[in-house]
Amino acid sequence: MNPHSALAPAGPQAQHIANLWWGMLWTTSAIFVIVIAALWWAVRRSRARQTETVDAVTQESTLVRVVSAAVAGSIVILFALLISSVWTGRALASLRAPSAVTISVFAHQWWWEVEYDDALPSRRVKTANEIHVPTGRPIAIKVASRDVIHSFWVPNLHGKRDLVPGIGSAIWLQIDAPGVYRGQCAEFCGRQHANMAIDVVAEPQADFDRWLEGQRALAAPPQTMEQQAGHDIFMSRQCVACHTILGTNAHGTVGPDLTHLATRRRIAAGTLPNERDHLATWILNAQAVKPGSEMPPNVMPQSDVQSLIAYLETLR
Repeated sequence: MNPHSALAPAGPQAQHIANLWWGMLWTTSAIFVIVIAALWWAVRRSRARQTETVDAVTQESTLVRVVSAAVAGSIVILFALLISSVWTGRALASLRAPSAVTISVFAHQWWWEVEYDDALPSRRVKTANEIHVPTGRPIAIKVASRDVIHSFWVPNLHGKRDLVPGIGSAIWLQIDAPGVYRGQCAEFCGRQHANMAIDVVAEPQADFDRWLEGQRALAAPPQTMEQQAGHDIFMSRQCVACHTILGTNAHGTVGPDLTHLATRRRIAAGTLPNERDHLATWILNAQAVKPGSEMPPNVMPQSDVQSLIAYLETLR
């Protein structure tokens, strides 16, 4: 996992933002030092002149020159920062390419739905809370909200983008270095706002192509009696009404698509690692982990839980 910081850019868009930030930091730091130095000089000069007789006209003339120089300098600095900001904004919007990977990201309370566009509907891929992208290639991320105002922000890759219900927008970015970059909803969206994370996994083109092709496959059928029992439990309970598993009778759209759940690094929008014990906790009582989420409690014997997890672990 890479540092979750806008000052550790992993692509050209984030680099533009970081350059602007550093430029403003050094400029304002220099101004602060100059102002403090001028204040110190003025105090020293005032004390030295307490016993001197100073011509009022000369003193006023000096004050006018100092203030005029300060105003002129402030105007120049503000215009320089304005030009830098405008240039950065234009640079952020300049990344366009017909060969870009196009991904739709929909925000829900409190998780992310991810869909990879394709001209053939049968080849589109849906996943949740995790975006895989190739390195060195432009990425177009179309973002929208399904309920309240959210904000998509992966600080290592780009600036924040608010997601307003009924209004779609697009973010263009490119990632130069492989790695995992953590994103976060940056707009308070309800009780579990802090537990609404998303991972962006950047990998070489060949690895991305293999991952994407694997995501297009239907869920593998159960191979053991325990896995078959877990499959039957999933299909006979309320799970089937909320989740989709391609290749089965589960076509729910309330919660994330689980067709390839076992390939994901984390569950519950980054709240828990994708491991057996955490899966069991989430299945039995998600409200204890993430109060207010749409995942209801599931009362079942421990043996059924283990069978269900055995089946979910086959979803690769």
